[in-house]
Amino acid sequence: MGDRHTKSPLTSPRTWIKDSLAPLKEQAFRLLWIGRSVSSAGDAVVEIALVFGILHIGGNAADIGFVIAIQLTARLVFTLAGGVWADRMRRQYVTVASDLVRGTVDSVLAVLFFTGRAQVWQIAIGAGIMGAGGAFFGPAFTGLLPETVPPEKLQVSNALISFSDSFFNVVGPAVAGVIIAVFGPALLFAADALSYLVSAISLGRLRLASRNIPERTSFRAELTVGWREITARSWYWINLIAHSLWNFAFPAYFVLGPVIAAQMLGGPKAWGVIAAAWAAGAVVGSIIAMHAKPSRPLVAANLALMLTALPVLALAVPLATWVIAAAAVLAGIGLSILMTMWAAAMQQLIPDEVRSRVDSYDWLLSLSARPVGYAIIGVVAAEVGNRATMIGAAFLLAVPCTLVVFVPAIRAVRRTPQGTIVGPPPRTPGRASLDHA
Repeated sequence: MGDRHTKSPLTSPRTWIKDSLAPLKEQAFRLLWIGRSVSSAGDAVVEIALVFGILHIGGNAADIGFVIAIQLTARLVFTLAGGVWADRMRRQYVTVASDLVRGTVDSVLAVLFFTGRAQVWQIAIGAGIMGAGGAFFGPAFTGLLPETVPPEKLQVSNALISFSDSFFNVVGPAVAGVIIAVFGPALLFAADALSYLVSAISLGRLRLASRNIPERTSFRAELTVGWREITARSWYWINLIAHSLWNFAFPAYFVLGPVIAAQMLGGPKAWGVIAAAWAAGAVVGSIIAMHAKPSRPLVAANLALMLTALPVLALAVPLATWVIAAAAVLAGIGLSILMTMWAAAMQQLIPDEVRSRVDSYDWLLSLSARPVGYAIIGVVAAEVGNRATMIGAAFLLAVPCTLVVFVPAIRAVRRTPQGTIVGPPPRTPGRASLDHA
């Protein structure tokens, strides 16, 4: 994934670290990163708190599924609204409001668990509000990050965000398990509430230049503008199709992987090793993405995403646990590289005025495809068997993202010698479009 713009591989470790941390010299990004990292730590533990909190009060697997479904549905329903409002006003305000709302919900749940009054329906309502809060936070954060660093630092900035997210996804569940075993779930909800408060304070301290906020029109009209900005860029919507197919197929890994591990690899311990390997790979991938500067970033990103098919194919056989784990490391690396390079390209090629709306459509398509995959994967496996289902899933994970690299518009997205990313002009520029070519 190297190219002529990449620095020499003989760069000293000191220089390598300095380059990796360069965005943190920007005060605005430093505050953004601190808030996001603390919030990610809280999110990593509260996911465990939701599950074990429900079990703690006598709930069952159906209750867990119900609560998670409520949370996901709320995020789907409010995602487009989140994009519109993030473009309508200062994104900093949207992120702070989202953090305060979610922190309040966590505080209420913590009190309910501390007092022994928590019930499943209360957790479900809280999860729904949390999902809605995330729907507003995500597009706003994607649009906000480019306001804190110059364009040439966007990739390493996204990689630093990805690194902290991946790191806490590795250590968070383990820490959460210990806390639940000793203190119960209430303390985890309280910790997550505190993390949102820290995030809100950090984001509230941002001092950013005023951005050009477009004149407000109807909600429907503003959504239409966002959609037109996507359809005007074939490099974007073709990638979205490939990534939606990936999200549709990926549930096979999470649904059938543990089943195969339990039946043929020795049980939960094997799956734990595989899951940990993927998480470790995600951390490594974030580090690689800080320095990999391919001349065609979307080509490199989609080829990296191909690696996610490897552990699915290895489970289909299945191969030895250590082989599957090694494949999972590569998959984690590939997914982190894709997410980092995709975010950096999107943030530079989509006009600021519509960036959050475009990102909300991205989230909507991705989040919609995955629950469909979860819903049908068990039915398909019952009909054709686990092996055939996993092979089919690997096909959808690898082939679409391979084919898109031959699309001229995707290959035309390039990195300049200065480190910025440029691409083909929109086919039919909308009112807010800018020419980034």
